[in-house]
Amino acid sequence: MTMRKFPVEKVAFAFSVLVLVFVYGYSARQNGFFPDQILRQVQAEASNIWYQPSLTTRVHERHGVRVEDSSAVQPGLTFINSFWKGEDGWYAGFQLINREGETLHRWRVDRGTLFPDSVERRGAPEHKILHGSHLFPNGDVLFNAEYVGAVRMDACGDVRWQLLEGNHHSITRAEDGTFWISGLTEELRTKSQQYPNGYPGIDKPVWIDQLHHVSADGTLLNRINVLDLLYSNNLERYIVKAWQPHAGDQQPRTKDITHLNDVEPLSSSMADEYPLFEAGDLVVSLRKISLVFVVDPDTGEVKWHTSDPLIMQHDPDFIGDGWIGIFDNNRNFTDRGRMLGGSRIVAVQPHTDSVEIRFPTPTSDLLYTDTQGMWQQLPNDNMLLAEAKAGRILEVAPDGRTIWEWIIEPYNKSKVSRISEMARHDVSRSDVASWPCSSVDSVQAAP
Repeated sequence: MTMRKFPVEKVAFAFSVLVLVFVYGYSARQNGFFPDQILRQVQAEASNIWYQPSLTTRVHERHGVRVEDSSAVQPGLTFINSFWKGEDGWYAGFQLINREGETLHRWRVDRGTLFPDSVERRGAPEHKILHGSHLFPNGDVLFNAEYVGAVRMDACGDVRWQLLEGNHHSITRAEDGTFWISGLTEELRTKSQQYPNGYPGIDKPVWIDQLHHVSADGTLLNRINVLDLLYSNNLERYIVKAWQPHAGDQQPRTKDITHLNDVEPLSSSMADEYPLFEAGDLVVSLRKISLVFVVDPDTGEVKWHTSDPLIMQHDPDFIGDGWIGIFDNNRNFTDRGRMLGGSRIVAVQPHTDSVEIRFPTPTSDLLYTDTQGMWQQLPNDNMLLAEAKAGRILEVAPDGRTIWEWIIEPYNKSKVSRISEMARHDVSRSDVASWPCSSVDSVQAAP
């Protein structure tokens, strides 16, 4: 039997080719030689698919800061939750910027590292992104990894605590230091402890939103099922708006029939201005059924509700003098929502049944986002508005004029990152310089 000679020369040649390919590939990546641009484009498109929930269609050609009236801008720094371009690629996280658009601090979030066993565990209703967030004075951030859990991390990115309760959308700090956080049942259901025989009319499993009361150290103190509140307060008729099947279809249109997107408590300092309510009552927003209501979390009594002025609203806030301000997405099927004039800020006064449109005015720029969207009433009576699905933030004067604008850097020619949340904070450059891991020089003047 003749032994075949081992092809040493062929192996050596193949190995040499591999080495040359590796060396050229590394050099191409470092110096931009062919085919580096093609590879980067492929990588970008792959990232585009992976991070699709964070991206949306680009609307505005410009980006960066535009200041129309610097003397009228509310002082402070703007905290933004979005999807950012970094030195080594795009990342989800938060940035704190000044009025010139300079980033004074950033927090990077790797959701897979934070919840390695849970990213795919919850078959959540819609997208899984970073959503609700709260910035602490010491640089800590509490945020929701959408439909998985809540995380508190410090200014260096180190985790202080985690809560795995399907948390999503809003986070609001109460005056006692606890939090109200949107939550969700772990699996689809048709019943609860309050309705052990099932919710009347719901024979297909649905996601049940919950109001979570969470301690300062991340302990879940209480959970309140939203469907329980609706049924026990004779508000189940609103469920029909999301539950009805398409013609000829026996299945419901969605399993996410309420879509809780905000829960906020009424403070004791403001409670006397609201004759129908008491301190600690919660204002709640359910997007899918265009319903906002105020509930006593101890008794489960819904004291007031409204639906008619709203179309898939977001972010109701107690703003004083008996008013509740609401970001009305005013969702419609026309380009940029022009049929109904774009998104708006609707103010309602429950004890008088009064309704006011605070934005837009005849002097306002068009602003429209069919989902998400946020607003903040600022101390100087300006409003900070997030055009979430355009990657844009506006500060407008009481008369509706834009006085400051910031638009995030685009992801590519057709895509831009969403703004999941934003808020103006009364912090300065020197405050940020005192945080751990800060790169800010405290000697420089605050913006």
